[in-house]
Amino acid sequence: MSRSLSVRPVVHWKAMPMVSLAEIREAHSRLRGIATRTRSIEFHHPESGDRRLFLKPENQQPIGAFKLRGAYNKIASLPEEDRQRGVITYSSGNHGQGVAYAARALGVNAVIVMPGNAPAIKREATAALGAEIVLVGPGSAERQVKAEELAAQHGYVIVPPFNDEHIIAGQGTIGLEILEDLPEVEAVFAPVGGGGLISGVATAVKLTKPSVRIIGVEPELAGDARASFRAGKIVQFPAGEVSRTIADGLRTQSIGPINFEHICRYVDDIVTVTEDEIRETVGLLAANPNTVAEPSGAVAVAGFLFRNNQMPKTKMNVAIISGGNIDPKMLDEFRTRIAT
Repeated sequence: MSRSLSVRPVVHWKAMPMVSLAEIREAHSRLRGIATRTRSIEFHHPESGDRRLFLKPENQQPIGAFKLRGAYNKIASLPEEDRQRGVITYSSGNHGQGVAYAARALGVNAVIVMPGNAPAIKREATAALGAEIVLVGPGSAERQVKAEELAAQHGYVIVPPFNDEHIIAGQGTIGLEILEDLPEVEAVFAPVGGGGLISGVATAVKLTKPSVRIIGVEPELAGDARASFRAGKIVQFPAGEVSRTIADGLRTQSIGPINFEHICRYVDDIVTVTEDEIRETVGLLAANPNTVAEPSGAVAVAGFLFRNNQMPKTKMNVAIISGGNIDPKMLDEFRTRIAT
């Protein structure tokens, strides 16, 4: 498939802010009583052989996704005068819910810029948390520009979805919990959108147990992170292409510069999966009510199941279910697909 890609220069990691293990541990303390301490669940699949897979079910968070961790850590870290100005973010859904939830918990006004094609279930859930919703077009760059414009007009503080140290530290708390639950883990599979989740998890894990392999997984149609990882520079995909993936939470056009530096330093590989593989994995995970995943939340599991020939022969593995906010009709469709 031909595509028009753009490449942006990247500053060497020494010139970029890098999140420390101490900052991730501080975030973990801050999130106590706010984010759910999710517990790993073993996933049995006949094709796994002697490779055990455990799932980190972030679908069990109060907003149904991991994004609460980074959003709360960021807003809670703001000075009181900044909180009084209100916050704004740009999100395809789950980060918007995380910001709305955290803002409500902290008594802060929130505005969320979302694409018009975001799933209704995510738009409605975000609005129900008391946030003001502003709809724009499908491109991730478009919603960022709108958020920056509104922030300049009204004085809002921007809460980025991924390219921020506090966001990365909050998401990194997942890595600490994985190591607490499964100290013998050999590989962790994480979905990649803008890169906040994998940046935090990789940092927490590698700075604690360097031998663990960190594998990123993303849809083929939104494979900008893999392309960037291979090129050594940030590669941006066209909005029209990434919007085709069913994994709406991973439709970012490029990873953030801060995230990219963490990925280059701590991630071992990034692989992609097809749309059919994502659909099949959603259906498989739906067999257990505790592991129901939206398409974005299922890609890490899909990477483990369908890219086995590209993986190290690790016996103790973890895949992060990043979210479970799936439309019931879509879920029924995927369940039927597996049954037939």
